Amino acid sequence: MDEVDARFSVLERTADRAVVAAIAELVAHGEDRQLNRINVLDFASKRGLDDEAVIAAFLHAARLGLFEMSWNVLCPGCGGVLDANTSLRTVRQETYNCALCGAGYEPTLDELVEVTFTVSPRVRRIAAHDPDTLPPWEYARQMLWGSGADLPEANYEEAIESLALDVLEVPAGGKAILSVQLPAEFVILFEPVTHAAHFIDVKGEPTRERQTLSAVYNKVRAPTGTTVMQPGPLRVSLENQTERRVLPALWIANHAFHELLGKRKPFMTAKRMLSNQVFRDLFRAETLDVDQRLKILSLTFLFTDLKGSTHLYERVGDLAAYDLVKAHFGVLNEIVAKESGAVVKTIGDAVMATFTSPDRAVAAALRMRDGMRRLNDQREHDDLILKIGIHEGPCLAVSLNDRQDYFGQTVNIASRVQGLADSRAIFATQAVVENPASAALLAGAGLHPSAQDAALRGVTEQVTIYQIP
Repeated sequence: MDEVDARFSVLERTADRAVVAAIAELVAHGEDRQLNRINVLDFASKRGLDDEAVIAAFLHAARLGLFEMSWNVLCPGCGGVLDANTSLRTVRQETYNCALCGAGYEPTLDELVEVTFTVSPRVRRIAAHDPDTLPPWEYARQMLWGSGADLPEANYEEAIESLALDVLEVPAGGKAILSVQLPAEFVILFEPVTHAAHFIDVKGEPTRERQTLSAVYNKVRAPTGTTVMQPGPLRVSLENQTERRVLPALWIANHAFHELLGKRKPFMTAKRMLSNQVFRDLFRAETLDVDQRLKILSLTFLFTDLKGSTHLYERVGDLAAYDLVKAHFGVLNEIVAKESGAVVKTIGDAVMATFTSPDRAVAAALRMRDGMRRLNDQREHDDLILKIGIHEGPCLAVSLNDRQDYFGQTVNIASRVQGLADSRAIFATQAVVENPASAALLAGAGLHPSAQDAALRGVTEQVTIYQIP
């Protein structure tokens, strides 16, 4: 058994066997491009596999060195990769600019940072490990666009070529001439390696006179500019001052172009990855730098605490109480993971967990309440009364005490809401209860939350809190 087989053998013992078999099949027989920047949600969907099982398997595979993770900053307009990172630590906080779209974006972990997996070169060598060997259109598919871009599978090259006037490969230090006939449409001279672009607004009467344009590619990315030209012959002088080849192409930016680049499919966001329990367990060192703060537009926080835990210790003694509290943590951790959440930390008898959507947090809370009831029934004593609070909103992903954590008013409010709970009722804010998926979940369970206004410490205005009976 060679080293790769040995690692797959270990993977079979730590991940779902059906998923491991599907991964092994892909590694053995998949096309090169299918092993580069793998979209794990798309992988699961096409094979009818459970999302969470697939995510867990790829995370274990990455931990074993079978795959490499990449945290890619995306342009929300064209779906292109503006920056590829091997770690979340190197994702910058400042604005990223997309030359193709002529716009800048501040990275948020919700939809603008994806997490993908590429097979390790020690497992199988693919063309993307040396991207400068990829043909121009394949470079665009594998290196330019993110895993959420829904590009055509069967006729990809034909679709691209129908939108491009011409493309050239210019070697490092080289010069070239690109000659085309400009149509009466908006055209973009775009180079995907350096992410440089120049817009050509083609309008007016056609001309027979040759028009000229020059482009120099270097390490300094020039701002996107626009030149007005007439339909007719164009000669573009290209100079590559970089140490890599460049692939300038003239694109017709018409409706078909925008339609091609506008199609999306679900992909693994950084927000979802950070709220995955397997990731937090396996990659504890994959935290942000101390001074790094990345925005999340929407994250749901669930806080729990045991009511009367001090009295519990006094009544049953330290050892018995410790075993009981430990059992309660086990139940909560399992439920959080099954509802696609992650436990961020425990504080005494309290738990702080995150979920990517309010409905998952509500589902977890309901299961937690039932879990505590079962534990109490087993002991024939009503010791474990869990207080639960939920809130959803924006926050910052930060690093605290060498741990990936969260900061902001959303976190504070969620904690304060939990503090209001004094019984088995679950307390949640309006943002949580009025979420359509949460509302459907509660209605299906026959639960009708009641509203009340409450003053929360550190919050100026009163907050509407819902009690889920």
